[in-house]
Amino acid sequence: MTADKIIIEPVITEKSNRFKEIKKYAFKVDAKANKIMVIKALRELYNVHCLSCNIINVKAKPKRQRYRQEGYTSTWKKAVVTLPANETIPIFEGA
Repeated sequence: MTADKIIIEPVITEKSNRFKEIKKYAFKVDAKANKIMVIKALRELYNVHCLSCNIINVKAKPKRQRYRQEGYTSTWKKAVVTLPANETIPIFEGA
């Protein structure tokens, strides 16, 4: 798998904006990716060195659609990475 296939998109929420202060960044990653693959992909894409990487499987949540049709959101995998104090990822700095 290539680096751009492993890292799908950054997760930008209120909680992830608070994480920026302590140098933690969240990404939506491929369902088959593991910690080592995520660390290598971030090194290749953003030229940063990760201190640690935590992987979370985000479960589906119930969701109502129009006309009382009930369904679920998709499951996905999230990676939260910690960087050294002197490194940042520019995507999150503009948010």
